[in-house]
Amino acid sequence: MPIPCPNPKCTCVDCQCGPTCKCGVLRLGTLERQVMDVMWEASGHDRTGREVADAFPDYAYTTLSTVLDRLVTKELLDRRQDGRVIHYSATNTRAVHTALLMREALDATRDPDAALACFAQGLPEAHVEALRTALDDRRS
Repeated sequence: MPIPCPNPKCTCVDCQCGPTCKCGVLRLGTLERQVMDVMWEASGHDRTGREVADAFPDYAYTTLSTVLDRLVTKELLDRRQDGRVIHYSATNTRAVHTALLMREALDATRDPDAALACFAQGLPEAHVEALRTALDDRRS
């Protein structure tokens, strides 16, 4: 009998990740998403905690500091300290994050082929062409 996954956010049908399962970590709360949008817009540049907090005047600095720390724990941000100033940077692009979410969703179903087929059927033609191009590039 398989051992149940210790991660309460795990969505795997039969989790094979082991004790370090990170399923569900990529999902973001509303404020986490907004902070990541600010970080992704920085396009590879560091932002200080103060710069991020200044982008959210309706929130306390301590609230945003907590969110930034959670995003570091989720491995969506890197953190480095320069004297007393903490700098943050996104570990991946928005596109990579989205692709990882899509992959996690496919891994969580018993029939990923059917889910993928349904997904593809609902795509607008422009996205179908982009997908064809990506698949052609993969074959090359």
